[in-house]
This record gives sequence, structure tokens and C-alpha cells, in this order.
Amino acid sequence: MTAMIVKEVREAQETITKSRVEKKTVFEAKDLNLWYGEDQALKNIHIAIAENNVTAIIGPSGCGKSTFVKSLNRMVDLIPSVRMTGQLLYRGENILDRKYGVEELRTKVGMVFQKPNPFPKSIYENVVYGPVIHGIRDKKMLREIAEKSLKGAALWDEVKNRLHENAYGLSGGQQQRLCIARCLAVEPDVILMDEPTSALDPISTMKVEELVQELKKNYSIVIVTHNMQQAARISDKTAFFLSGELVEYDDTSVVFSNPSDQRTEDYITGRFG
Repeated sequence: MTAMIVKEVREAQETITKSRVEKKTVFEAKDLNLWYGEDQALKNIHIAIAENNVTAIIGPSGCGKSTFVKSLNRMVDLIPSVRMTGQLLYRGENILDRKYGVEELRTKVGMVFQKPNPFPKSIYENVVYGPVIHGIRDKKMLREIAEKSLKGAALWDEVKNRLHENAYGLSGGQQQRLCIARCLAVEPDVILMDEPTSALDPISTMKVEELVQELKKNYSIVIVTHNMQQAARISDKTAFFLSGELVEYDDTSVVFSNPSDQRTEDYITGRFG
């Protein structure tokens, strides 16, 4: 298994490395700590996430992966017992500052969840939901947004003749891409993905992975995954979390083929997790 992952990493990274340039930082955590009540879920996290990269967050269940990603758009605020210290900078501004607008942040930093969660509405209404909420009423503009977003999510050709059908009639993989289109419709800067393919079949998973590679041309993507091969295939950088700590963060090729921490190697090779 390890040899296969390393081979996939090397092949994927050949293409990524050839086009790599110095990129701006989109998120930076400085001494970030987070508690759920008395339980500390994140411990002194220091990490800088570059724009137009795919950053994979890996680690065993309960290690803080999803908590960290949900802190990036402050979705964790929805849990009353949450408390955070340190700094979490988005484009240089500390989003933990009480003055920072959460609504604006969540528009710029979209989220795609583990299970597809379309609204009980038509395909079209799902996509334009965000723009309508933000005050766009022009029907021509909304149609253009819907088409652009569905094309961006590689779904347009499959649904263009059924836009007014209920979204629940789509397959699981199509529903997940619809959720990605819904996210794209509000023109985010960053897309967070929390295990977006864990509920999908292999073919749908492949389509979402291909989509992620295409989307990173215009968006910064942070993806939580349990799938080591997936992290190897699609990410530029990989962060390994364990028991709330960031153990290792480096180019994916380095993390998978030459990790600096024994715990990283033990996890990747299946000794635990």
C-alpha cells in the first residue's frame, strides 16, 4: 500500500512541481487553540495555507481535522461551548476578532460537507439560493450565474435540460457536485471540503477529484480526507494532525515519501489510525 501511495504522489507531484510558483498566503494560524468546554481539540496550531493550492488535512478520527477546517470559516461558532485563543488570519486579518463579520467570511470561505446536502428545491433554485439571499433578483443574471456555476462544478451538461426538477432526483455524486456549484455561485475565495467523497462511489469520487484539480486554478481548497491515496493524488500540501496537534506539514511528496516525524510515517503506513 505504501509503495503504491508513494508512486501516486511522485506522478502527481511531477505535474504540480513543474508549474509551482511562490504563492500568497490565504490562511495563517498562529498559536491557535480551541476547546469544546473543558476538552481541548486544537493545540498550538501554526500553519500557513497558500492560495490556489489544494491542502489536504489527514489524521485519525478525533484528531481535530474537521474542527480545524470548520474554524477557517468559523462554523465552529455554532457550538455554544467553543472557545478559541491565538490568531487565525484570513488574507492578513484576524477572523477571531469579534469585529470581523462572520457572514462576510462565510461568503468568501465556502464549505462542502461530507454528505451531499441539497435543499428540497429544484436544481436551479439550489444554485441561485446564495445570490438571491444576497439580493440579486435579475432573472437573466441569475440564469447566467446558474450556468456558470454548474459548468464550474462539471455538472451543466448532465442537468441543463432538467434545471427545474427536484435536486433530490440527482445521484449522490451529482448532488455533491450540485453543492459545489451552490458554493461557487456566491464567488468564494476559498472552498473547504470535509470528506466530500466519503459517501460516494468510486466513479463519482474520481469526478470530484478531477473537479478539485480544475477548481484550484481559481480557488484555494482545503480538504479533509481519510483516504491516503486521495490526499496523494490531489493535494499540493498535506497536514497531519494527531490528538489536536499539527505533527507535520509539508509538500505532499515529502509527507508521503520522506516524513520528518515517525508518527507521520506510522500513520501513513497503517500502523495506527
